[in-house]
Amino acid sequence: MIRPRTLPAFSSDERALAHRLLASRVASMLGRKFEEGDWSSVYHAAKGIPTRGWSNLNIDVMHAGFGLEQKMLCVQSRKSLREYCGTTLMHPAATRAIRIPSPDTDPTEVAAEILRQFADLIQQRRRKVIEDLPDCEPDMRIGWLLWQESLEEFLYFEQEMLAPNPADYWAEWKESGGGARKASRNLWVYERETGRKRYSITTSAGAKIQPYFDVPAPNDSSLYHFRVQGEELDGGLVRIWITTTTALLLRQTLGDLDHEALSATIIRAAAQIAASEDQGEAAASSELAQPVTLTAEAYRILTTAFIGVSDEHRIQLFLHSILR
Repeated sequence: MIRPRTLPAFSSDERALAHRLLASRVASMLGRKFEEGDWSSVYHAAKGIPTRGWSNLNIDVMHAGFGLEQKMLCVQSRKSLREYCGTTLMHPAATRAIRIPSPDTDPTEVAAEILRQFADLIQQRRRKVIEDLPDCEPDMRIGWLLWQESLEEFLYFEQEMLAPNPADYWAEWKESGGGARKASRNLWVYERETGRKRYSITTSAGAKIQPYFDVPAPNDSSLYHFRVQGEELDGGLVRIWITTTTALLLRQTLGDLDHEALSATIIRAAAQIAASEDQGEAAASSELAQPVTLTAEAYRILTTAFIGVSDEHRIQLFLHSILR
């Protein structure tokens, strides 16, 4: 069977800009939930692609023969995203635009019909991209973004968007629930060649295809890792990103954002106060965030003494402590 290849998504300049744009977005969020629109905004701006607005075809990015569907998956923050490299994960939904044949039918036949519907949907999207730029072989992709609840790390890669060949799979019914829970019946779909599970298809309310995808190895050049909070640098330093407004206030207050001076001030402030419930929130800036470096010790003290939802919020609390 043909498996999707991982493809480069950014040039070196686009990658650097995506990093800064993502850091800027997180700095301005002040703990709210990261949403699809946040990553879409970062991606379009980093690539220089104009936004086209909502599409009922579910194509998130379509531009000059390029079609991209973005899929996001939030994971817990207790381990680095790099630990997911080389593993297989399930996404909650590839599409809900499917019809489930009779559950009394052979499971492999049911899976084949559903995968044909899925393949038809991909072909519809492909034709739409061709209509947008005729006489061009479309570049169809799926982008996978993993992000931590803490908004510290993000992992992104793109793969070819391939229509599945139903002949490459077999399936079985999987009963679940019962007792206090309402029983349900899902369809588990496996590769014939490897026996690996590739789809879980729900058949009750909200029928949908849940695909399994492989996270590339950490040495894959088309895998992009972004750390936008507490980024460790050489020489025992840590880089954080703060809004332009907060950076300006820091400079006005301290006069110098040299890492040694700023780190010493944070350590002294943390020794004098305990974190307060009266933490407040600054207005979110839509401008690019500013990078600031601290010593590793100062960053550790910042995160323990000033209990905030992000590095930006912790710096705001630090400023509040020395200005009050």
